[in-house]
Amino acid sequence: MLREAVGLMDLLRLGLVAVLLSFGMLYSVRAGKLTTAAAVTGGALGLLIYLGSGFGGLALLTLFFGLGTAASSWRVADKRRLGLAEENKGRRTAGQVVANAGVAGLLGLLAWQYAPAAPLAGLMLAGSFAAATADTLSSELGNVYGRRYYNILTLRPDARGLNGVVSLEGTLLGLAGTAVLAAAYGLGFGWGPACGWLLVAGTAGNLLDSVLGATLERRGWLGNNAVNFLNTLTGALVAGGLGWWLG
Repeated sequence: MLREAVGLMDLLRLGLVAVLLSFGMLYSVRAGKLTTAAAVTGGALGLLIYLGSGFGGLALLTLFFGLGTAASSWRVADKRRLGLAEENKGRRTAGQVVANAGVAGLLGLLAWQYAPAAPLAGLMLAGSFAAATADTLSSELGNVYGRRYYNILTLRPDARGLNGVVSLEGTLLGLAGTAVLAAAYGLGFGWGPACGWLLVAGTAGNLLDSVLGATLERRGWLGNNAVNFLNTLTGALVAGGLGWWLG
């Protein structure tokens, strides 16, 4: 009887998640935030994240999407005037969704299929979102609030909006976004040193993103989606490495 009750509760939770994801997909398409293919891709990744890390992981995905969408929409008229607004009117494609949440989806799949790896996979999942958030906020808000812009490699002044160009203000705003993700992780999975590790992971991924942008992306050897995927992978690996080494 107890086993049947537990099974029923699991089905009810899964049904609730399906409803929430469906609502999010519909809203994202209707609001012009995602293409239809991107919404379906995001829903599938969201399901994997839930299966591996529960509502806590799903909350991290939602928080990243909310912060990223808000940052992209912030003062969008100014960005368009400067030629810095995202293409396709800010509507994200399936490739962009995979670039930002694909690593988290794979980690959710790992945690779901191999329970002993779930705690570390959950930390790595949070690290991937910390890096994605840092990158999105530092670029989207840094282009608005930055005062001086520098090439990440030479530290010499460079043009705002170019790949590999950073600002102090943008970097700090990216760190703030990482701190929000770390706080959410603490609320969902428990406070501890891991919250600090996420700050390191998010910053490491963001810096690598800028370095790749200044080198391989500027030369046309990597596209933006590939760079973003490597950014989130770096965040995940740094968080997981610190968790394994110091935990």
